[in-house]
Amino acid sequence: MAGHFDLTDLQLIVHIGERQSLTRAAEKTHLSLPAASTRIKNLEEHFGTQLLYRTSQGVTLTPSGEALTRHARTVMRQVEQLRGDMQEFARGVKGHVRVLANTTAMTEFMPAVLGKFLAAHPDVNVELRERLSYLIMRAVAEGSADVGIVAGCTADPNLEFIPYRKDRLVLVAASNHPLAKEAAVAFADTLSNDYVGLSEWSAIHPFLVQAAEALGRTFKFRIEVGNFEAVCRMIETGVGIGVIPESVAVRFARVLKIAIVPLTDEWAVRKLQICVRSREALPAFARELVDMLVADVPESERETPPAAK
Repeated sequence: MAGHFDLTDLQLIVHIGERQSLTRAAEKTHLSLPAASTRIKNLEEHFGTQLLYRTSQGVTLTPSGEALTRHARTVMRQVEQLRGDMQEFARGVKGHVRVLANTTAMTEFMPAVLGKFLAAHPDVNVELRERLSYLIMRAVAEGSADVGIVAGCTADPNLEFIPYRKDRLVLVAASNHPLAKEAAVAFADTLSNDYVGLSEWSAIHPFLVQAAEALGRTFKFRIEVGNFEAVCRMIETGVGIGVIPESVAVRFARVLKIAIVPLTDEWAVRKLQICVRSREALPAFARELVDMLVADVPESERETPPAAK
């Protein structure tokens, strides 16, 4: 068996997959064609399998070559992330925390905590992104995120869950809208109305679309805007109705002519949880961020752990 392979070998196989040409892949990798051919031969000997189909028109990847390319892309992404992290350390940054959260947590709960955390840790950077809950769990499990905040997800044996908050979605309508008089309403009974919603980049957008699809109905967005304040102002003018977190609705109901109507659907009341691969394995500063998130929750909003069986 040939010796070990290196990052240049992995970059070469990625370029071959992209260009379907050994010559062009060699040029992109800054190798001569003979050197590139030798590297591919050594890889094939190392893994004991053919990686390329060679024809007069060029080269294509074999199934094992495609598998190696997938892994190589993952490694190269991690190397780029490593380089970026090392550059930050060189500039004096001592830590980096990658956090994924759903719409409610990101807009309502995290800004105040992150402000305190970053003030207390000038040598730590935080990367915050919004995602759907199932994508957050996948990212944390795969290691592309350190901390996630998810809603309504089942247990995952590869993750550790920390109870966080209770979150409720409510219907918001203009104060003179017919639905504003209802004591409570089912989501299905609202779908004949036009909706005001957040853009597709928000996690709540596909969540509501999926809830409508589960009922066999179509979700009608009359307008999509960039933040919850714009949603509420559009609703006040009568453009449509909306579904947003109760905490947001209560805040804007103080200054806008909008009504809050509870939803009767089970999914409207959600349990938010913090998820990590292992709390103990987190760097100390990341554990402190988790502790600060939990400590920030008022007792009335705190999600309690399930009772022991």
